Amino acid sequence: MRLRILAAFAAALSLLTACGGQGSDEGAVSAALADPARPEADKADDELRKPANVLSFIGVEPGMTLFEMEAGAGYYTELFSKLVGPDGEVVMQNPQAFDTFLGDAVPERVDGRLGNVRVSKTNFDNLDAENGAADIVTWILGPHELYYEPNGAGSLGSVEATYAEIFRILKPGGVFVVLDHAAATGSPASTGGTTHRIDPAIVKQLATDAGLIFAGESDVLRNPDDNYATGVFDPSVRRKTDRFLFKFKKPE
Repeated sequence: MRLRILAAFAAALSLLTACGGQGSDEGAVSAALADPARPEADKADDELRKPANVLSFIGVEPGMTLFEMEAGAGYYTELFSKLVGPDGEVVMQNPQAFDTFLGDAVPERVDGRLGNVRVSKTNFDNLDAENGAADIVTWILGPHELYYEPNGAGSLGSVEATYAEIFRILKPGGVFVVLDHAAATGSPASTGGTTHRIDPAIVKQLATDAGLIFAGESDVLRNPDDNYATGVFDPSVRRKTDRFLFKFKKPE
């Protein structure tokens, strides 16, 4: 009997580790997704982006400080804002070079709507946060951008310095969650500037080299039938790419 109990405990612990630890409250996630104030355009994206699964994996809780790297137009910002609540804060970061692409999307998302969101415009290697300020740092569909130079504007940040910044702004025990389009195993990092993909192993190596500990992954957005040689904006793969989702933890 004792052996069976120990075996069951070990299996449960293994499952918890594989999922990256404790996730967000399912009821809170469902409420955030169903919020009537949420834009209809966001809701239309839910089937392909699977936010309920992603948010549960991230583990956002009320009162947290969440630093959202490369927030784009704010699809996830909206949800993070609801989940951290009035006592929490979300930093919505995009490089200044993205202004032309984003237009008025950021002020339309935030101004007069999301009072716990602070907008930040810096490159990835100069994050606008104090040491140990963030419970969570997210980078959704973004690490490949380090190898992309939009409109000839130059690099969006030094690779090593960027991961050092992520480590710096995380609290001890805080987590870094990263999601991106996968390149084929063994692909050079330069695919980030061409097909807008990156080999997951490169991200894992850079994060661990910076001092973070790999804490789990989710296969909810994996697609082994993806054509890795095709750019992510090609109609044949757009919004259907193979996407990896990793979680790392800063040592306590």
